[in-house]
Amino acid sequence: MRRRAAERKPGLPTPVQILSTGQEPRTRQAAWQWGEARLRTRGTPPEEARLEAEVLLRHAAGLSREELLIRPHAPLTAFAAAVYAGLIAQRVSGRPTAYLVGHREFFGLDLLVDERVLIPRPETERLVEVVRDCLRAHPGPLIVDVGTGSGAVAIALARALPRSRLLATDCSTGALEVARANAVRCGVDARVTWGQGDGLAPLAGRGLEGTVDAVVSNPPYIPTAEMPCLPEDVRDHEPPEALDGGPDGLAVHRAILRGAPRYLRSGAALAVEVAATGDQARAVAALIAAEGAYAPPVVVRDFAGAERVVLATRRGRDADSRC
Repeated sequence: MRRRAAERKPGLPTPVQILSTGQEPRTRQAAWQWGEARLRTRGTPPEEARLEAEVLLRHAAGLSREELLIRPHAPLTAFAAAVYAGLIAQRVSGRPTAYLVGHREFFGLDLLVDERVLIPRPETERLVEVVRDCLRAHPGPLIVDVGTGSGAVAIALARALPRSRLLATDCSTGALEVARANAVRCGVDARVTWGQGDGLAPLAGRGLEGTVDAVVSNPPYIPTAEMPCLPEDVRDHEPPEALDGGPDGLAVHRAILRGAPRYLRSGAALAVEVAATGDQARAVAALIAAEGAYAPPVVVRDFAGAERVVLATRRGRDADSRC
């Protein structure tokens, strides 16, 4: 028991401490409403507050969504109520829900996440769709995912393209540990190779020059000066190296688009995510056009109408563009 107490993170209330307040709701419905109200006090929009309160409640009580909805007035155990109260307290203090429950859905996959990796966003699914559609007819594409983080993009592509092989890179040892666990969890670990290092550096010495069918990346794209202006949840909890894109937000984009032609086959795809605000998509498209190694790039919008992905193909005399 002493060991378990020592392993708790400092500053977090124990279940016993929370129980001593006597304020925990005793039914599932009451707990849900209580948590939603607490989250709304921190400015969370009503719909988001209700969803996050539900996710945290189900995690604390070990419930499926169906169990919660079918029996909303069932009693909540004192321990589950205490755990839930602790989760709500941490969420109110700014810690993201995905880190509290330890996983996040992406492209229909349930991925493990923690503070070592950026939380996968729904908008990045558009990047996966673009590359999937480019390579759907390919008999066995080789794809490089630069800055893989949790492995979300690489693993989603491996599932969407069952004959594909992937090389996923990241500079963070911790991120690669999470990504490897997710690849095993999703049953694609046999088709994904991992490389640690900045950008495309892990490709060197592998004999991959001119053999890659797609380079894909969701790189950091927040300008350094804008980092302090990010929402508290993101700024204070998600890894800054996965967010900070340098003075203009395009430092990593430049490195990728300059290095990728060495490895891409003629007609192969380069696809990078960009910030949906400002003119970042057009700026990246201009950089690609100026590089001279690519056909004219295309800006792809997401389903909300925002510019989300810049797509280009590698020039070559035998170019056979698959996109």
